[in-house]
Amino acid sequence: MPQMEMPKPCSYEYDRKLHRLKINCLGCMYGASIEDFEECMSRVIDKLMQIKGVQSVVLSQTRDFEYDYPQTSMLQEIASTIKYYTTENKLISIRAVTPFPNDPEAPARIAFIQNLLLNIMKRDPIGAYITLLKEIKKETLRAKVARGRTQQSINHYLQNALLPLKAALENTQLINLVKSRLDEYRVGDRSIYREIFHPIIRPNFMFTRFMLLPPSDGKEIDSYTVGKDIKVQIFKLTTRPEYQYHIIPPELALSEDEYVLLDAARQYLGAHKPTRAEFAEPERAREIFFNIGKDLLLELAEHMRLEISTESINKLANILARYTAGYGILEVLMADEKVQDLYINAPIGTTPIFLFHSDYEECITNIIPTQEDAEAWATRFRIESGRPLDESNPVLDTEMITPYARVRVAAITRSLSPDGYAFAFRRHRDKPWTMPLFIHNRMLNPLAAGLISFIIDGARTILYAGTRSAGKTSLLGSTLTEILPRYRIVTVEDTLELPVEYLRRLGYNIARLKSRSIITHVESELPTDEALRVSLRLGDSCLILGEVRSVEARALYEAMRIGALANVVAGTIHGDSPYGVFDRVVNDLEVPPTSFKATDIIVIANRLRSADGLHTFRRVVEITEVRKDWSEDPVKEGAFVPLMVYDAKKDELVPTETLLNGESLILNEIAKRVKEWRDDWEAVWNNIEIRAKMKEELVNVARQTGNLAIMEADFYVRANVAFHIISERVIEEYGTLDNERAFNLWRSWLRSEVKKL
Repeated sequence: MPQMEMPKPCSYEYDRKLHRLKINCLGCMYGASIEDFEECMSRVIDKLMQIKGVQSVVLSQTRDFEYDYPQTSMLQEIASTIKYYTTENKLISIRAVTPFPNDPEAPARIAFIQNLLLNIMKRDPIGAYITLLKEIKKETLRAKVARGRTQQSINHYLQNALLPLKAALENTQLINLVKSRLDEYRVGDRSIYREIFHPIIRPNFMFTRFMLLPPSDGKEIDSYTVGKDIKVQIFKLTTRPEYQYHIIPPELALSEDEYVLLDAARQYLGAHKPTRAEFAEPERAREIFFNIGKDLLLELAEHMRLEISTESINKLANILARYTAGYGILEVLMADEKVQDLYINAPIGTTPIFLFHSDYEECITNIIPTQEDAEAWATRFRIESGRPLDESNPVLDTEMITPYARVRVAAITRSLSPDGYAFAFRRHRDKPWTMPLFIHNRMLNPLAAGLISFIIDGARTILYAGTRSAGKTSLLGSTLTEILPRYRIVTVEDTLELPVEYLRRLGYNIARLKSRSIITHVESELPTDEALRVSLRLGDSCLILGEVRSVEARALYEAMRIGALANVVAGTIHGDSPYGVFDRVVNDLEVPPTSFKATDIIVIANRLRSADGLHTFRRVVEITEVRKDWSEDPVKEGAFVPLMVYDAKKDELVPTETLLNGESLILNEIAKRVKEWRDDWEAVWNNIEIRAKMKEELVNVARQTGNLAIMEADFYVRANVAFHIISERVIEEYGTLDNERAFNLWRSWLRSEVKKL
């Protein structure tokens, strides 16, 4: 195996663009810590005396320890003080320490000042200040009892050397920080430096930097482990309104031998870059790099005579694959199912990653990505999506698939973003959302879930509307699990967000079309309106449109009006009220008002805020039907009729008189097509209620057993199919649908199936 040429200990390089001083500490007997080792502090201050304008210092060993600008500036002030008083013999000269030639005390004074400035102050500035104070106190006492020439000499020494140096040190940030605590300080004790200097840590094989120490103003309120070895702590901060999400991934908790081995493997593996073809198949690329990395690690461990367990080799191979074929720290964050959104702002490298947590909402993290991270991510997204991201095309919408989640990616760069790359990531559940899950999370209640289920089975057109991050796409995904697998489904999306692959594994007959994004304008992709027209030629299908954004709205309403769609049609759209949806469709997307009548139901979801403004929660706030007897203004002509509305005091949807009294036009239209329900509102209402009871029962059983998987799509789709089959059997046996009998039979089925889990 060839030998790698290693840089000499304490050699350094200075990045003039970043104003960053990087010192190699690999092989240095003193370690890589300003706060722990006085030799290390001394050598850093030496370098700062030589180089102007340093804004950060990196001590590089098996990990990089970076001291940011506030910490570096404290050392810079000490270096400047030393340099000022040691050049041109300002203090280290006879005239500085005595007014008389041949003064017998001069050599000792010069030696003291010289040792203080060139030795003690570099290694222990606080200790140097205390030593100086003791010298001033001693000489002041001597001056009081001395006479004549001796007194003049001492006063000269005090006024021209000791006191100016004391004033200079007291003008530095470091001495000001500790001035009130000097009584507890003992010369040589480094604990006080550990309170002041907190490096950001980055292992050599990665670009991302971490703040390992918990926030000084934070109180830990929660902690948990993701997977086997990712540790998460949540801190409540006193100086910020959001929480801190503090994560320690396994790559920051390795032994020194593991770091040495991993860094060596990374350098060798750097010769094998993933090809464009490998990037196009991320799972295949990861498998290749895991196997290559595992073999390489075993060979290197043998070559270096390191005893590493098989478990450690596998762990290191996974980390290596994560930072070569994977997405690095993004994968670690997305391993936490509670992380819903990530935000990385420009200019990258100056601020931490922010995220939205399902329990603690907006959080600041202890992770600082670098420009190198941004470049690597942007390259991956361009290759995998086949879409450009440059100054001519400064926006990219795509998808990222990690071992833990599917993620929607929005990336921007210059010319839209003057500070360069910025990213937003939204996590999508691999498993579809279901109505029981929404009930469990209080986004809606059982009756609302039963009502929506009834409408979906009734093959009506539904628009899920709401503000950004209100849960529209999640609601749309839950619609898919309400459709029986016997029906064909066609989805049309410009950015793939719906859990189509998962539904296929559950046996769904589903086809997915990908259309052109209205933002990125990739010419090789079909516009959404044309994709919609293609979907209508793919046979009788339920149609699910990811989002109604642009001209495809006209094609959608044209198809709905001429009756081309015989099954449920559903999609999402931005709008915070039924009229807001009408305004968007008619005035913004230029659909004729009469065509809008093809909309049957509008479900409004919103993110509501708590009274203190610090917390948000998602709720369905309205289920409204669109009546057809109007011509110009649906509001003035009473076309929007709420069936359920949100009651803030109860924190849930409540039925309106229209729904309770059986006056819903859409529900009665559905009933007309079913023999058992025609002209029988009580039968319709009973069916809605029985659907609500079924979903509520699933939630209750899941909570009682502690098995929340009962609410997931795998089990829920089976339960939904069983409910329909049992209902069919009841009709065959009794000539009509007895809802209570069907429910009791289904509940017996449920109890039996749960016991098998």
